[in-house]
Amino acid sequence: MNQNAFSLNNQIYANNNNILLGIINELQQIINYSKEDLTIKKISDIIIKINFFFNEYKKDHESIMNQFALQQNQLASVQNQLNQLNKNLKINNINNQQELKLENGRYVGQVINGLREGKGIEYYNDGDRYEGDFRNNKREGKGIYYHHNGDRYEGDFRNNQPEGKAIYYFNNGNREMGDYYNGKPKGKFVMLTRNGEVKINNY
Repeated sequence: MNQNAFSLNNQIYANNNNILLGIINELQQIINYSKEDLTIKKISDIIIKINFFFNEYKKDHESIMNQFALQQNQLASVQNQLNQLNKNLKINNINNQQELKLENGRYVGQVINGLREGKGIEYYNDGDRYEGDFRNNKREGKGIYYHHNGDRYEGDFRNNQPEGKAIYYFNNGNREMGDYYNGKPKGKFVMLTRNGEVKINNY
């Protein structure tokens, strides 16, 4: 969540909080001045319902904020590692670079005993490409996968598949942060839209 969206979300919560507290105070004043037992009972019931709604709303708000803060801390570490990876992946700085022909494209990068090992880039025939770490001839470690449609995945890879902490950038300007397992998103994800909205998605 960018700072503006975060501040807006907290402002909306604060405004709703003030509105609900104002209603409760007004109803309490009515009780203090009313002499009808039935009126007092009805208004008391309303206050109880409003308090219940307010407490549930407050819990939901705090839960979302806590989840977002946790995701932000975890993914800040991923982003820092990816920034370092981008610096290291300047193709001219890759030592012992070689070019290998692949079944679906080509590889340019470090090679040990004929296998992709270290830093490198794979260019695929469909227009996709991968930049990142290789181990034992597979995508393994930190990397960025660029899809030909403009989407990209930045994060962890294991056994050629996205797995671990990652950020997925959509070509429409949205981005989604969370964990991947065996090539697919898993668990709670925080989506930040290009308009600054925050959504929680479950996979």
